[in-house]
Amino acid sequence: MFRLKLPTDPRWANIAEGNLEEILSDHAWCEQKAATNAINLIINNSEKPDLVEEMLKISIEEMEHFKAVHDIIQERGYEFKRERKDDYVNELAKYMKKSSNGTRESGLIERLLFAAMIEARSCERFRVLSENIQDKKLAKFYRDLMESEAMHYTTFINFARKYTETIDVEKRWNEWLEEEAKIIKNYGNKETVHG
Repeated sequence: MFRLKLPTDPRWANIAEGNLEEILSDHAWCEQKAATNAINLIINNSEKPDLVEEMLKISIEEMEHFKAVHDIIQERGYEFKRERKDDYVNELAKYMKKSSNGTRESGLIERLLFAAMIEARSCERFRVLSENIQDKKLAKFYRDLMESEAMHYTTFINFARKYTETIDVEKRWNEWLEEEAKIIKNYGNKETVHG
């Protein structure tokens, strides 16, 4: 579905499960950042009512996910760690910025593809967790989240297709996939969602 070029090694799930406190904190912050991204899309594209409506739904859902992860952290007596930068996402953001040609249309399409890429990789990581961790409750939790992330990916890609007149979204998505494969090969050895 996502056509990711480099799948996550299932052994990453063992690294993640080795420090659930760390990955859960990182995951909670990922959900908060996803909500913020959706809100930024609203702020910068308020004249597009259908986009605003969907981004409202996504931002609320992402904050519900944030709460669900935070609740697990609290239930287990873990410390909710401070936010830290996400190097993977920051590298993708650099690619987005240098790829935009400065037009509003290009900026919007790049932002939507950036969001789609993060959702695609997060969904894939949640699948790996759901299939490989021993903690049955968390495995089910990540299975359910995986389905939600897949819907978000589809929403972002569909809006990219809708709101362009000059950009070949399929070609551009393939370029994003190639770049993401170069970036993600340096990750997968830390107990973070993208690490």
